[in-house]
Amino acid sequence: MPPVSRAASRAPSVARQILLWQVVVVCVLVLGGVALAWFDARADATSSARQRALDLAVAVADTPTVRDAVRTSSPTTVLQPFAEQVRRDSGTDFVVVMSRDGIRYSHPDVDVIGERFIGSIEEAQAGRTHTEEYVGTLGPSVRAVVPVFAEPGSRDVVALVSVGIRTDKVQDEVVDALPRILGAAALAAVVGIVGAWLIHRRLRRQTHGLGEQQITRMYEYYDAVLRAVREGLVLVDADGRVSLVNQEAERLLDVGSDRVLGADVATLGLEPSLTETLRAGLPLTDEVVALADRVLIVNAAPAQWEGRDVGTVVTIRDRTELQGVTAELDTVRSLADSLRAQSHETANRLHTMVSLVEMGRSEEAVEFATHEMQLAQGLTDHMVGAVEEPVVAALLLGKSAQAHERGVRLDVDPASVVTGLPVGAHDAVTVLGNLLDNAIDAAQGTPDATVAVHLHASELHLDVVVEDSGPGIPREARERVFERGWSTKVVEQAHGRGLGLALVGQVVRRHGGTVRVGTGALGGALVEVEIGDDA
Repeated sequence: MPPVSRAASRAPSVARQILLWQVVVVCVLVLGGVALAWFDARADATSSARQRALDLAVAVADTPTVRDAVRTSSPTTVLQPFAEQVRRDSGTDFVVVMSRDGIRYSHPDVDVIGERFIGSIEEAQAGRTHTEEYVGTLGPSVRAVVPVFAEPGSRDVVALVSVGIRTDKVQDEVVDALPRILGAAALAAVVGIVGAWLIHRRLRRQTHGLGEQQITRMYEYYDAVLRAVREGLVLVDADGRVSLVNQEAERLLDVGSDRVLGADVATLGLEPSLTETLRAGLPLTDEVVALADRVLIVNAAPAQWEGRDVGTVVTIRDRTELQGVTAELDTVRSLADSLRAQSHETANRLHTMVSLVEMGRSEEAVEFATHEMQLAQGLTDHMVGAVEEPVVAALLLGKSAQAHERGVRLDVDPASVVTGLPVGAHDAVTVLGNLLDNAIDAAQGTPDATVAVHLHASELHLDVVVEDSGPGIPREARERVFERGWSTKVVEQAHGRGLGLALVGQVVRRHGGTVRVGTGALGGALVEVEIGDDA
């Protein structure tokens, strides 16, 4: 884990910060909701008071008692007790009947009867109803002023009626509704805070209690490490999707992170069997993979956190150059082994010649030595004369001695000519060496065990034909011989079987060549590789 400063370690975690912000947001929303509910309740109470006052004023104005009383010489005598009775029964604060000019005929305060009404009466004088908030003799009130018509259906205004409710009574109704508003707000606050706490718990588990600076530094640190490491790294989640691909893995697998991230592991382009292994989260140890023009070593290990599987960590190493060097080293080693074997044969022949000389048979000793020299020199002269490339000549000499030790005759077609190579020496050794190794393995132990080789190469074209006297390759398997892991031998793949022909196919594909598998004249397998302009 990357170093974290003391200040960063004391900083609150991301989960705690989000909890605090959520609590603040919940409180702001609740307070805002209470304020809106308060204003809405106040507006509803005021609107309800206006409507009550208007309905009652219209009802009073339509009564025959009022219509008849305003035409008498002393309307107050009838209207004052009537208006007070209506006021008490309706719970309003005043019911005022007045003349068309606004002179009061009734009022809760008898001292103001006969005085002019305080408020707007122009709309009512014109025959229309009117509501307003106004400050009158009883204080601020919500009131309605309506006309009294001479007869039903008439538009002749003979008097006016006003009904009012004091504003403080309206406010009392709002205050009465406040406990319900506060109760709903408290419930919303509790639900919001509990929800925020539950989110905090889940987020704290997911972020492991880290702060934003710690998470940022860890991300930057690990991202830098993953991109700087010179080994391919792929992370596969528990569902078989690619979660991470570093730059080295992109290079080795020849894929782009934008194409594979979040996609199924099959998009990496690996073999189906290997893909299924990674998708299942099974471990792999030093699995050799021939992919395109590379030889890769793949390792996979399941990743766990707190006892649960979180995916698979896949590491990839490039073994391409090492494989080429190994093939060349194998050639040199086989040549050295053949030289060591020949040294024993030479020692035996020397002992024979010395014994013949000691026995006084000098002529037989000279004849024996000359014959052996002609055989050895003839093979060498043929190889060197036909094959100008020293690496190929050395490989053929070494494989010839190796085949001889294993009881297999290696015949190089006298018509073979190698004047150059269209590929590098490493690739030539890979192709020819692996073909000869497989042919020698197949021919060993068969009657008249033989491997035949035909070579024709120049700087523009390479044609290699290798056939053996072995059991051959079944027709249905010829399409798979160049896949990694395919082999006709019952040998553990961990020992490297099944990789040689895959490397041959890899070289052929890289250089745009062709390869053909069939049955040769010796009765066994025939493999022909062509690379170059005529391939």
